[in-house]
Amino acid sequence: MAHHDIIVIGASMGGVEALSTLVAQLPREFPAAVLVVLHLAPQHKSALPAILTRKGALPARHPKHGEPLQPGRIYVAPNDRHLVVEPGKVLVVKGPRENGHRPAVDTLFRSAARAYGPRVVGVVLTGALDCGTAGLLAVKAQGGVAVVQDPADAFCPDMPRNALEYVKADHCVRLGEMGPLLERLVATPVTVRAPKPPEPSRSLEAEVKTMTLEEDTMAGEPPKYGEPSHFSCPDCGGVLFEMDDEGLLRFRCRTGHGYTSNALVVGQQKGVDEALWAALRALEESAALARRMAARARQHQHSHSAARFKQRAEEVEAQVLVLRQLLLGGSSQDADAVLEVEEPVPRRQRQE
Repeated sequence: MAHHDIIVIGASMGGVEALSTLVAQLPREFPAAVLVVLHLAPQHKSALPAILTRKGALPARHPKHGEPLQPGRIYVAPNDRHLVVEPGKVLVVKGPRENGHRPAVDTLFRSAARAYGPRVVGVVLTGALDCGTAGLLAVKAQGGVAVVQDPADAFCPDMPRNALEYVKADHCVRLGEMGPLLERLVATPVTVRAPKPPEPSRSLEAEVKTMTLEEDTMAGEPPKYGEPSHFSCPDCGGVLFEMDDEGLLRFRCRTGHGYTSNALVVGQQKGVDEALWAALRALEESAALARRMAARARQHQHSHSAARFKQRAEEVEAQVLVLRQLLLGGSSQDADAVLEVEEPVPRRQRQE
């Protein structure tokens, strides 16, 4: 009889400490494969496997592409690579970013749900924004178990809080209780509430295949994830398709970049910020060029041209001053206002 032998864990801000605490609770003969994604800047090599090996009884490593899955091992996503689960093995791929991240929590969760269905236990730990929510929805949809860290116990409660808002979690526990809980779950046979495990949806199939470059994604029309939206992808500029996962609004472009609505707001703000700094640079160069042309005109006693270039330089410098004041004086406050997302009302309150 099948057991819950695939544990997928996602964490972000505060995740090193949380993961260290969790793996220290797992026994040496833990009969499940543990796969971990911790958000990491692409230019930084992850030292997480060494840390987790030192903290717990299970060996942790960055897997090789196509490496077999084995129980009693911790597989950690390397920097700038997604960790994708297929039956019997793990893939390490440089697919499209999800919520601006590679590796991404949702990518791991979604692929594990597709490959192993009810045998999967998805765990969302501390982190910012709402990464992991969409992946945990996929785990639940395929009959798996959803475990969420108690937000009051998390260094950064955003990821657990958002997961609890949209996913009917099977367990919400403090970090100190999670190790024993996972031991109990792994020892419990899988119970399927239907005659057989649910088949992966077309959208789940499409989203996993996008990350793995399966042959049928390379021929014919690209997958259509939903209805076209009015928004463009912050990564590539393509049209974003809108998806609704049980109330969770998500977007994905034809090339595969994915965003939740919260992550899209952050991505758009980053694009606005970059555009404003580029505009400032262009204006400053234009003003400097006008000043140089005015000086050159004066040298050649072209008084009319000198006056015209001087006026042009002064006009552009006034624009530079306004834009620089906006960027340096108001950018932090403005960004906070843009990025502040109203905390969702729990479903039970909405129903009341």
